Amino acid sequence: MNDRVDRTTLLAYALPGLPIAMVGLPLYIYLPAFYAVDLGLGLGVVGAVLLAARLWDIVVDLGIGELSDRIHTRFGRRRPWLVLSLPVICLAVELLFRPVAPVTWQYLLVWSMALYLGWTMFLLPYGAWGAELSTDYHERSRISGSREVASVLGTLAAVTLPALIGGDQGDAMNGLALAILALLPPAVAIAVATVSEPAPGPYQRQSLMEGYRVLARNRPFRQLILAYLFNGIANALPATLFLMFVQYRLKTPGWAGILLLEYFLLGVASVPLWVMASRRLGKHRAWVLAMGIACLAFAVVPFIPEGGVVWFALVCVVTGLCLGADLALPSSMWADVVDWDTAEMGTERAGLLFALWGVATKLALALAVGIAFPLLEMFGFVPGGADGAGADGGLFVLAVLYAWVPVAFKLAAGILIFRYEIDAEMQAGLRRRIEAGPAG
Repeated sequence: MNDRVDRTTLLAYALPGLPIAMVGLPLYIYLPAFYAVDLGLGLGVVGAVLLAARLWDIVVDLGIGELSDRIHTRFGRRRPWLVLSLPVICLAVELLFRPVAPVTWQYLLVWSMALYLGWTMFLLPYGAWGAELSTDYHERSRISGSREVASVLGTLAAVTLPALIGGDQGDAMNGLALAILALLPPAVAIAVATVSEPAPGPYQRQSLMEGYRVLARNRPFRQLILAYLFNGIANALPATLFLMFVQYRLKTPGWAGILLLEYFLLGVASVPLWVMASRRLGKHRAWVLAMGIACLAFAVVPFIPEGGVVWFALVCVVTGLCLGADLALPSSMWADVVDWDTAEMGTERAGLLFALWGVATKLALALAVGIAFPLLEMFGFVPGGADGAGADGGLFVLAVLYAWVPVAFKLAAGILIFRYEIDAEMQAGLRRRIEAGPAG
């Protein structure tokens, strides 16, 4: 395999990341508030339903990850899954983003579960495919960075499109659905037709217990998956609460789109900087540095006064610049963990390991909604209430959940990953063992 991926291949591989991100952003920013407030289901009900749907998603992850490793076709192992996911995603987006009355909690649960199923069928093989495009320690950061840049551009589109459309939340969800349905199928077609899959590595069926025993002995796996989970919770909480924080705590709802645009643009711009930093410092040290800087910025957020949008914009600048590290480095590090597992097991399980990665991602999002919304309701936060948000205690809890709780989780993630042991030298040794085969 050529370790250097040419730009055309890189662009074609990254392209589906744009429309699939337009699915992801509404799921954890727009959709909860849309169903809770605009459609009247309530914060507690929506939090519980979305938590249940995401827990279902975790179960689905493991099955699809395992199947994408086992099933070989003449078109490859990963690409057929992207194609098969399209009808599931498109139908669920149509009915979830453009709901048909009557809208009940059961309706939200069924179509959320359907969308998560299609999303998982797409994302897990897509991530494993990217990890297999190169065996080089640093080239993997370039591949994952390009994919995540496309994802952030899709996120930006999902942020700006509602502002361009105007109208209420329902109009925004309708516009997003139409954009996703128009862009996702051709993007997948281009990627599948343009980017080949490398020949699969050795695969032999192992018992689940033996496979998980190997993972339990894998210290880099334990460090990275826990750090990624904690950092994911730290990112998911402010993402979930952002619109409410800007509207009810800062009382500047008109700035929400501009602030999100600023944050994500800086995230895209900073990806090459963090990839370069990882070449000098190593991936894990560069990631720890980014988490530390983000913690300093988040720590001041509860002290920003009502109307202090300029101060909050500065926080968005700093955290946006740190976002590039979260985009490019963890998934590149996970590809190195796949090498460790392959060297130990003698069999390639990228699909299963990216399923576990997906579990950590979705568990973080599930915990963010499942914990934050009930706590806000418990402390008297009432979005859309007569006084704007309810009791002052509710606003304080909103600020703490938005900023200080994420700081605690990021600090825990940084401590876990600080002594991470897979560097460029160790990863090169793992590749030599894999390529030597049983004799290695």
